[in-house]
Amino acid sequence: MVPPSGEQFEISANGYRAVVTESGGALRVLEHDGVPLLDGFDEGRMASGGRGQLLMPWPNRIRDGAYTWEGRDLQLGLTEPARHNASHGLVRWAAWSLEEHTSHSVSLGYRLMAQTGYPWTLDVHVVYDLSAEGLTVTQSATNLSDSAAPYAQGAHPYLSVGPGPVDGWEVTVPAATRLLADPERKLPTGREAVEGTDFDFRVARPLRDLQLDHAFTDLSRDEEGLARVVVRDPASGRAVGLWVDERWGWLMVYTADDQGAAARRSLAVEPMTAPADAFNSGDDLVRLAAAGEPGDTFSASWGIQLAD
Repeated sequence: MVPPSGEQFEISANGYRAVVTESGGALRVLEHDGVPLLDGFDEGRMASGGRGQLLMPWPNRIRDGAYTWEGRDLQLGLTEPARHNASHGLVRWAAWSLEEHTSHSVSLGYRLMAQTGYPWTLDVHVVYDLSAEGLTVTQSATNLSDSAAPYAQGAHPYLSVGPGPVDGWEVTVPAATRLLADPERKLPTGREAVEGTDFDFRVARPLRDLQLDHAFTDLSRDEEGLARVVVRDPASGRAVGLWVDERWGWLMVYTADDQGAAARRSLAVEPMTAPADAFNSGDDLVRLAAAGEPGDTFSASWGIQLAD
């Protein structure tokens, strides 16, 4: 029997342990000294709510699954039919192939073939590496086609500092701007400065009953160019951090209020290189050059670690 998420690849180092799955190259487990840092999913189940999945060649949503690229009108399948959107890319249910597996790292790849709505062939890769600094994840894509392709990427980990609910947890999000979205289709309608609003988490504060399903940008960064989110349970003192490098300009923060029994159990903090509907707006969209030309590859890293 094959588990719903396929083959399982376990790695460990310095007290950290992770399990990555063949299905979607997803991060199913991350823990330190046996204590979960993620709200993942059981080996005997499929990922739900995007848990641990990689979002390539776009994160979030494309309005009506339709866009125009360099004069060509294209139509993707509607993978979020209730909202009439194409959601979270084309690789999160694919069978990724093992490239290299050591005690502390695993590398997987998938060839995304040209198809209706996305007529480019890409080689996509992910490397998960554990060290004393925690988990580093590097996602990359290379265009193998003879024309330039639109591209963005994301990931969908749910951070956990205990059994939940998240209401008492304190959160720091180093973002000055929030993307506004319509409540029905979750598509962008504008931007708003967070200062003076309930969505300003630049200084740590508790979530309480705030419902979050929002993308944040204008990220402040440290001397290494990293933007860092911290989630902390003040009752236990447990804290976990997620960092992104300079190529990630967006962070989606989601309390999962629409996820039934899993609602507000953990906090999704999703690195994104572009916001929802970037294939139409062009906001932070990457133009992957034709194969063999400068700019035909894009790579960016993010990670999760214990926080002080």
